[in-house]
Amino acid sequence: MADIVPLRSARDDNWWAVMARVGRTSRVASIYSSRAAALEDREWRDAQVKEHAGFLRTTKQPPPQYSVAPMRWADLPKGWKPLPALGFLRGQFT
Repeated sequence: MADIVPLRSARDDNWWAVMARVGRTSRVASIYSSRAAALEDREWRDAQVKEHAGFLRTTKQPPPQYSVAPMRWADLPKGWKPLPALGFLRGQFT
């Protein structure tokens, strides 16, 4: 007999998103099933921004600001991919 696969409940649809904001533009940087993991990732991203502050100044890139917010899986944009630590690739906020 095949294994029984449980259906996801409505409570399983609650995730924690690390949000990156530059100016008025916000993007989902990463998602986690626990708030603690999202807070840890936000702290790591903040540390990366501080560590690369000189690089960001030379490229004239505004540093992203990170926050943590609850999110439903259905609200995640289609084709979403995690953001790199500094929030941009090829000179553009992705």
